[in-house]
Amino acid sequence: MNSPLSSEAARRRTFAVIAHPDAGKSTLTEALALHAHVIAEAGAVHGKAGRKATVSDWMEMEKDRGISIASSALQFEYAPEGHQGEPYMINLVDTPGHADFSEDTYRVLTAVDAAVMLIDGAKGLEPQTLKLFRVCKARGLPIVTVVNKWDRPGKSPLELVDEIVTEIGLQPTPLYWPVGEAGDFRGLAKLSDEGEPQEYIHFIRTAGGSTIAPEEHFTPEQALDKEADAWETATEETELLAADGAVHDQELFLDCTTSPMIFASAMLNFGVHQILDTLCELAPAPGARSGDQAAVAASQSAMDNGREPGDEFSGVVFKVQAGMDKKHRDSLAFMRVVSGEFERGMQVTHAQSGRSFSTKYALTVFGRTRSTVETAYPGDIVGLVNAGSLAPGDTIYTGKKVQFPPMPQFAPEHFRTLRAKSLGKYKQFRKALEQLDSEGVVQVLKNDTRGDAAPVMAAVGPMQFEVMQARMDNEYNVETIAEPVPYSVARRTNAETAPELAKQRGVEIFTRTDGELIALFGDKWRLQFIQKEHPEFFLEALVAD
Repeated sequence: MNSPLSSEAARRRTFAVIAHPDAGKSTLTEALALHAHVIAEAGAVHGKAGRKATVSDWMEMEKDRGISIASSALQFEYAPEGHQGEPYMINLVDTPGHADFSEDTYRVLTAVDAAVMLIDGAKGLEPQTLKLFRVCKARGLPIVTVVNKWDRPGKSPLELVDEIVTEIGLQPTPLYWPVGEAGDFRGLAKLSDEGEPQEYIHFIRTAGGSTIAPEEHFTPEQALDKEADAWETATEETELLAADGAVHDQELFLDCTTSPMIFASAMLNFGVHQILDTLCELAPAPGARSGDQAAVAASQSAMDNGREPGDEFSGVVFKVQAGMDKKHRDSLAFMRVVSGEFERGMQVTHAQSGRSFSTKYALTVFGRTRSTVETAYPGDIVGLVNAGSLAPGDTIYTGKKVQFPPMPQFAPEHFRTLRAKSLGKYKQFRKALEQLDSEGVVQVLKNDTRGDAAPVMAAVGPMQFEVMQARMDNEYNVETIAEPVPYSVARRTNAETAPELAKQRGVEIFTRTDGELIALFGDKWRLQFIQKEHPEFFLEALVAD
């Protein structure tokens, strides 16, 4: 008989929505919440006049530009039609929609069990899509492929399948195939286990796509009468794919060899609950993470205490965020429950410092909306308020010590000095800098020459500087000036190499907040010259695992 803990874990589905910018991630997030009846109307009112921001976008810059800059965690229950027993608990993490924030996306991917990869039906696989597919595959995350914007002109469905196979070696296995070409989205053919159309789902448009699109269901024979050539084309295409072996196999899906495929229009709410149904049915529930010594330690800790494996609580922080609500001058540490049951107020230990603290203020977060969480289970995302010195990658636990691997950092490619416009704001400037550095908004580099008043900011993309300056202004009332520095390459070095390296032309040595020594070079050719002249120097790339 299943224990309450294992039963709760079994009904969890924790996944991220990832894609290239403007593929429709936040719109899909809204649509998924709408179909779960969490919201009554989608937050994106389409068209230029009266456009709203999606509920998952809370930062002013996100609303102004219509893109997601910070990841956002949403939790809701969902029961597929005909489902028996308790509904599934969905933990959905929307990720940044711009390549400059790929480091934040990478952190999210350490906290989920599966990914929904959203592809624009007209553009196909784009650079950011390719990069994220590879990250998912490297991390062993099963991928559900969703071709979005099928209500607009685009590529043929077979062309998209071929592109995915050719570009990334992942075999799509369609579960729902479009009836009607791109731009003429009539509905979906639901495919059987053998890849044959077994039902036609016809969608009816609603005003602005802001409410759930009604569906009509037809047999294949009825579909042929209703849609004629469009149904025949869909049938022929799915027969070709089935003959080529492109049918779902759960083991191959979990092994990241194949990817269930669905066509949809998040804007019109077509195909959205089919995505949710697929995730509930096929995506893995939270489990021990293979290769993670901490997961093994968590189970062993439980057994040592005479409890069920996995009963001891452990969680990993994947994001820290402040300024989400101006009414609350606090920071939130987003923690993924890895094992055991989390209870609000429980005393936990911070693995990195060894300090103990109480989790009195624990929340679930839906956009700007906060709700107190009393209990949470493996797979759940919990926001811990003002939880001391928690940083991305930190572990908290009860019982025997557990410590998850540290969160890798991406190699920065852009550098700026940052200083307060007014000397009278120096105290607020330092406070803001410490907070935003702890969140990982940018990497902060300092040395004795420049001092604390004008540190160097290091970022993956230049928009990170804009975010940092906007948040300093909005949240700390500190106007800042960012100025370029003559560097474009960073390398990790050590105490033995640093003194001699600092004497080289076009090189400057800094200390990062985590204590690492970082050398900045004018360009890659300067780095190559120094490496050739001084092979004894310790210089290591700053690249995520």
